[in-house]
Amino acid sequence: MSLIAEKRSGTATSKTMRAAVLVAPEKFEICEVPVPEPGPGEVLVKLAGCGVCASNIEPWEGPDWMEYPTAPGNMGHEGYGTVAAIGEGVDGLSIGQPVTALFYNSYAEYDVGPADNVVPLPRELAATDFPGEPLGCAMNIHARSDIQPGHTVAIVGSGFLGTLLCKLAASAGAQVISISRRATALDLAAKAGAAHLIEMDDHYRIIDEVNSLTDGKLCDRVIEATGKSWPLDLAGEITGERGRLIIAGYHQDGPRQINMQMWNWKGLDVINAHERDPRIYISGIRTAIDAVAEGRIDPAPLITHRFKLDELNEALRAARERPDGFLKAVVRMQDE
Repeated sequence: MSLIAEKRSGTATSKTMRAAVLVAPEKFEICEVPVPEPGPGEVLVKLAGCGVCASNIEPWEGPDWMEYPTAPGNMGHEGYGTVAAIGEGVDGLSIGQPVTALFYNSYAEYDVGPADNVVPLPRELAATDFPGEPLGCAMNIHARSDIQPGHTVAIVGSGFLGTLLCKLAASAGAQVISISRRATALDLAAKAGAAHLIEMDDHYRIIDEVNSLTDGKLCDRVIEATGKSWPLDLAGEITGERGRLIIAGYHQDGPRQINMQMWNWKGLDVINAHERDPRIYISGIRTAIDAVAEGRIDPAPLITHRFKLDELNEALRAARERPDGFLKAVVRMQDE
């Protein structure tokens, strides 16, 4: 550890840590590696856990472009824990402070990154699983959806993200239609405020049902939250004239063909609600923390599966196969 970090911490951290390394397709191994040191403007976080993101599934499966082994902890970007050490020039954080962090090697016991990507958690949230990045995504997607009271909003895909967006849309005064292939997900959407539930099974039956529910006007806002081709096609079909189609799903498995003639004729506003600016991510995370602290959203029931770090392969398998009742997994770094 650097001298400045050790002075700021008061106690030295461990010299080594356990970290997941992807060594082959679908094969993370746990390795003992040095604990990273915080440089100027950086913070070392002792991780309590890290959310498992669906965007990890494709690189874990081993596409042609993957290179092995990956960096220790690589792909984990939903970490949370406590500040372990502080680099030179960092103010406003203290050792032991509970935080959530937007770092990118957080499948490990420690991760290090810019202080600007660390967000303090209030003490009442310190003992909870708090993957800040997906919660921040939900808040940013909701903001870009521009949902107004009286809008009819369809959410295609009721996983962790879709259920949060359902709650936010219903709280904004919208009539929410939740569309999902799983009955358990639809049940959670109903608890989150969805007025109508539609099983995602048959393309044309769903369009007919949305037509019937909206007297042929279709939806003012449609949020596609699956990252799959067919649901994206469906989302365009059920968006009304001059409506807004919001793409929240992470489309990473190849090109998409869209019905541009229909999108054009309807005059749709199409929003790609993914962010790449860390400042916007962090702004969304701060908004999410306020929303959870104030009771406007509650992610706890949506974190349905918990794994140990050495069970990361099982966690990703669950995220891919989505067994009954699955919405969101986190990996906890300690064995207790």
